[in-house]
Amino acid sequence: MKKVVFLGAKEIGKECLEFLFERQNSLDYVIVAVGSSPRGNGVREFAKEKGLLMLEDLDMLLDLEFDILFSVQYHAILKKEHINCAREIAFNLHLAPLPEYRGCNQFSFAILNADKEFGVSIHKMDEGIDSGAIAFEKRFIIPKHCFVDELVDLANAAGLTLFCENLEKMLQGQYTLIPQDSITSLRREFHLRNEIHTLKEVHLDSCGGGGL
Repeated sequence: MKKVVFLGAKEIGKECLEFLFERQNSLDYVIVAVGSSPRGNGVREFAKEKGLLMLEDLDMLLDLEFDILFSVQYHAILKKEHINCAREIAFNLHLAPLPEYRGCNQFSFAILNADKEFGVSIHKMDEGIDSGAIAFEKRFIIPKHCFVDELVDLANAAGLTLFCENLEKMLQGQYTLIPQDSITSLRREFHLRNEIHTLKEVHLDSCGGGGL
């Protein structure tokens, strides 16, 4: 029986954890620990309700024996020593297409770039940020006149579907890892969380204002 660790937050993290919990018997694995973040109340409440071990910090991984790690909207960047605790592989569900959009604020930049297509990805975790080889992806057309909130909802729905549809394959090693460097892409962007604040700034001198 394989042993699994789940790290997650937000509503999609809770939904993925619920799906993972419900299929332990049918797919022959056990969740040995769960980690979350300040934005993971739903994840923590579900784990507590089901009596799952909650990780107080990532260093607790060093004392656990487990085969696979799943990360869904977890806030921290895992160090190599934490990733390597997973004897088989560590997966991350990234709510954007790869290699086009690594990092944060991918929804906003996709809208700003007038992209016609978006997507979600499951990739192998490495020491970089969303830079590991891709195991699974799901792409979809961005609707006309789409705002960020709508794109977020679409990506969350696609991400949950991608995770659920491929859980058994991830557990059984039925996937092919595709290095991002081997993929031809017209766009490759990496954004940090604090960049969104700059986008919200309005410079009056550039739009006809400029003082008294």
